[in-house]
Amino acid sequence: MISSLSRTLVALCGFVLMLHVHAQQIQPSQPIPQVSVHDPVMAKEGDTYYVFSTGPGITFYSSSNMKDWQLEGRVFADAPTWARAVAPEFNDHIWAPDIQFHHGQYYLYYSVSGFGKNASGIGVTTNKTLNPRSPNYHWEDQGMVLQSVPGRDEWNAIDPNIITDSKGAGWMAFGSFWSGIKLVKLNDNWTQLAQPQEWRSIAQREQPALGVNQSAPPAEIEAPFIFKKGGYYYLFVSWGLCCRGADSTYHLMVGRSTEVSGPYLDKAGKDLAKGGGSLLLKGTPAWTGVGHNSAYQFDGKDYLVLHGYETADKYLQKLKIMEMSWDAEGWPVVNPQDLDRYQSRLLPAKK
Repeated sequence: MISSLSRTLVALCGFVLMLHVHAQQIQPSQPIPQVSVHDPVMAKEGDTYYVFSTGPGITFYSSSNMKDWQLEGRVFADAPTWARAVAPEFNDHIWAPDIQFHHGQYYLYYSVSGFGKNASGIGVTTNKTLNPRSPNYHWEDQGMVLQSVPGRDEWNAIDPNIITDSKGAGWMAFGSFWSGIKLVKLNDNWTQLAQPQEWRSIAQREQPALGVNQSAPPAEIEAPFIFKKGGYYYLFVSWGLCCRGADSTYHLMVGRSTEVSGPYLDKAGKDLAKGGGSLLLKGTPAWTGVGHNSAYQFDGKDYLVLHGYETADKYLQKLKIMEMSWDAEGWPVVNPQDLDRYQSRLLPAKK
């Protein structure tokens, strides 16, 4: 027969064990990492969203809800065959993609360059599907679309974005620093420039007199993205400097035009090609260097997709998706508090 003292000791041991198990259950778990990207663009195929970003071979992710993301790997297993001939400093990091659906297939535009140089090129690769588990999944590089050469060109062939005009023709906006943002018409296949060539200068910031610049002049504008809404084409651009941690000054500006070719005017009526631009989003103490955006409508809602550097995480770049509304005058509006509200989740790698 168990004595009263023995029963008490057994009960105490059970109670201590229960506390230990409970303590293990309530121990704070490691935070789920967020998606770390630069220059994100997004597409939706079926019920799945895909994000493509600057990275080795172009990094891409998939999600069913725009919050929980699965790393899918890289688009290019090896560097594009033409990359190093055009950009001697190319280091396998392919920059600033843009994803489009045209003529029954996906077109993924991309840039190769060296930091602060305009020895650059824009290429495009195509695929029938974005689903890497589909038997039809295969990227086929179509080669270079456009090249900039130091000493010859006062513009930089990076940061492509494609927009379709009211007649169904494709135009490519691109550019970084130097003489600003350009717009050029594409051929029907969207893999080469249309002939005869049609060019426009659609956004620029003040800079010193043009000359043969071997490195980027202080005209901090890049990353164009054109979004059609109602009767306007909205041109988003990033002003300031990216990729500098606490010293990043990236912020988003916007103008609009009734014609894809411009002129793009800000809220005060100033032409973006003459230094105009209306502020859309600046960084906050918690998030610096917000910029290099894209914009989309999914299921009746408009979204701004961008990257920002999180101060509390040593300025690591992270994905931000913000719902975009429109004011009474038809200008886009985003809430800076959404930089804190949106938290992506990087899911564990599939085995």
